[in-house]
Amino acid sequence: MIDTQAINQAQSTLVEGQPVWLFGYGSLIYKVDFDYIERKPARIDNWVRRFWQGSHDHRGTPKAPGRVATLIEQPGSSCMGMAYKVTPEVFGHLDHREKNGYLRFETPLHFADGTEVEGLVYIATEENVAFLGPASEADIAQHIAQSVGPSGPNDEYLLELAAALRKLNVEDEHVFAIERHLLALS
Repeated sequence: MIDTQAINQAQSTLVEGQPVWLFGYGSLIYKVDFDYIERKPARIDNWVRRFWQGSHDHRGTPKAPGRVATLIEQPGSSCMGMAYKVTPEVFGHLDHREKNGYLRFETPLHFADGTEVEGLVYIATEENVAFLGPASEADIAQHIAQSVGPSGPNDEYLLELAAALRKLNVEDEHVFAIERHLLALS
């Protein structure tokens, strides 16, 4: 496992007292364990959600990592999620929560009303040691079904995310295909 907390803090562009928008596309949609000023659905362009990141600290262990979401660059696509307007103080907690390979990047966030703001997003790139990479949705479901970590079973993460996406009226074929395969295993 690589702990990215120090990297994120060293590269931080946060200004004390100045709120910033944060984009969530995985557990940040449904597990909101931080204070926020405002939240609303948003999208980022040229990225897709994929279960290609290993979780050694939440939904798996160092010896048996689970699989969690990250973003993969894909020109012409978009990823829907939830944006949170937060104060810089929450990033101490979030940097710890997202420490297993996730780095903060700046990106434009697009809202339903047509407005756009610059925001932050955590992405685990393929350069991090916890990156598991692509696999078929059936293989990912099998992996998820067998994984558990300190934050609970890996399947809980997937099912919570799928339910949260449906509440947002978001279609995500990758997530829903993994969910179908996972439910067929039961």
